This record gives sequence, structure tokens and C-alpha cells, in this order.
Amino acid sequence: MTIPIKGYAHVRLTVKDIDVSRAFYDAVFGLPVAFEVPEGADEATREQLGFLYGGVIYQLGDTLLGLRPVADDVFSENRVGLDHLSFTVEGRDVLDDAVRQLEERGTQHAGVKDIGAGYILEFRDPDNIALELFAPKA
Repeated sequence: MTIPIKGYAHVRLTVKDIDVSRAFYDAVFGLPVAFEVPEGADEATREQLGFLYGGVIYQLGDTLLGLRPVADDVFSENRVGLDHLSFTVEGRDVLDDAVRQLEERGTQHAGVKDIGAGYILEFRDPDNIALELFAPKA
């Protein structure tokens, strides 16, 4: 018997520097914050939000994307764990706009690629985590 899952609830990435990572994810994706410890929070609030580990969790549609500052090494998709994280976008035009935005930020990318079922744009976050935007073909 298998477990009948419906989808992902959340993904949390470990990062070296939460301030650097937040600046990147805020600027590139602009997602609303779902959970963070408020500035000046009392001890009870900090304890209640302890699951954040000093990080932040963003709302991404019906799911969550978290950043947790704990890593002290360098990301590699060639180790056991995460290979890359791919986000769906509406269409090819969004990828073309993303190319311009990434270039304005000085973020390197691999250009838009046609992979048959759709188009992808690959780039990396400040911790070298491989990110991808995917636009399905109509």
C-alpha cells in the first residue's frame, strides 16, 4: 500500500547568511512573508516561532518556501540531497523578462532553453543553490 500524498506543503533551504539570502529572494521573487520573528518580539513569541530557526518562510501559492540559516558549507547538487528547485511561471515571456531582471541584478544565468515540454531558465542563489524557472509550452 502507498501513502496517498496530494502535493508539497513546503520546501526549506538551508543558507549561510539569512540577510544575504533574504535580500536575493525578496528582490528576485518578491514573495509575501508567511512567518518570521517580528522585530522586538518577546520571549514567548520567539519560542512559539522557534521552528523558523532565525529564518523566514514565504507564501508561494498554496505552498511555502523557507530559508533557514544553518549551513556553513557550499551547496553542491552532486551530493545527496537537493539537486535543484524549479518554479513554474506562466509562459515564455515571463522567462524573457526574468533574463532581463537577472542581468540587471548581475545574476548569472544559462539563458532560456527549449527542453521540448517547455522552456527553462537556470540560475543560482547566493549559496549556489541551483534554481530554475519553467514555462510549459501552450
